Amino acid sequence: MIRKFLLIPLLLTLLIGQGKVPNVRLKMLDGKYAKLYDLLKDGPMIIDFWATWCEPCKKQMHHLNKFHKHFKDTGFRVLTINTDTPKSMGKVKSYVRSKKFEFMVAVDPNNQVMKKMRVKLMPTTILVDTDGTIIYRHQGYLPGDERDILKHITDYFDKSGIAYEPLNFGESKNKNKKEKIEVDF
Repeated sequence: MIRKFLLIPLLLTLLIGQGKVPNVRLKMLDGKYAKLYDLLKDGPMIIDFWATWCEPCKKQMHHLNKFHKHFKDTGFRVLTINTDTPKSMGKVKSYVRSKKFEFMVAVDPNNQVMKKMRVKLMPTTILVDTDGTIIYRHQGYLPGDERDILKHITDYFDKSGIAYEPLNFGESKNKNKKEKIEVDF
């Protein structure tokens, strides 16, 4: 009977809240160090784990860069954490530079941060509130997943009362407008 009462709070925690991210020490791509919670002071953040060998990661990173640039005025930022091995760390800086990504990049060559955040699959994307609370967690990437991530970002903004400019993925504003077709027989 007592065991049932002990399990109920644990199950509720798992179902309701996703917990918090640990305040890990990050080695940034430029060689400097930062604590995760210091980076969260300005606003919510996406933390994304990736590797240079991961093609889905690379495809998603273009969308993450759009999010980072578009929402930066709200305090929102994107932090990507590269998980390449120490041998392939040299590829990371040149890849990020060649793609002109503007988001923050940390490196985790020994996968210590990855393990602390219980990341098992590349890419893993985590939307985090300013206090470290996990708002949304997504593993893997398929085309279209960026829309789901964007929805979670804007839902968070709406719930928090943060004003933002909507992000358009390039759809035509007149996609429902029928074109007049002239046929000459």
